[in-house]
Amino acid sequence: MTRDSLKTLKALHGRVDADASKLAARHGERLQCRLGCKDCCVDALTVFEVEAERIRQHHGALLREGTPHAQGACAFLDGDGGCRIYEDRPFVCRTQGLPLLWFEETEDGEITESRDICPLNAEGEPLEHLPHDACWTLGTVELELQALQDRFGVSGARVALRDLFHQHGP
Repeated sequence: MTRDSLKTLKALHGRVDADASKLAARHGERLQCRLGCKDCCVDALTVFEVEAERIRQHHGALLREGTPHAQGACAFLDGDGGCRIYEDRPFVCRTQGLPLLWFEETEDGEITESRDICPLNAEGEPLEHLPHDACWTLGTVELELQALQDRFGVSGARVALRDLFHQHGP
């Protein structure tokens, strides 16, 4: 992976942060996400290989010498529920807690709209009443991440965050 790919990824994450911050401000009091709130920080999260490489590049000592958080929660959580890789966290972590919107094609070719939000942030205007621009639309950034991987010749496989410790453990 080249330095250019990581620079491009960092710029993409910066753009995601800016857009997510605007949505977070728009939803203000609805969002209960705070340091130590970790319900969304689960083991099942996977990231694009290019994002895994950013973590490897910037947190090698943690991956080699650190201990992953107990199973059931993200391996990168510290004892207080904070993120040990916060500055280099992947895309999926940058949008957690926001109202999410996505579209799927059914077997009969119809496009359906789905919405979701962390149960801790559910209080407030019903999701189905929110305009599209009040939600984080899934799909666009994922396509950009896939294109970035393709551009730099990285496989399309996703990596479980916990597996980063196993790949670089003692």
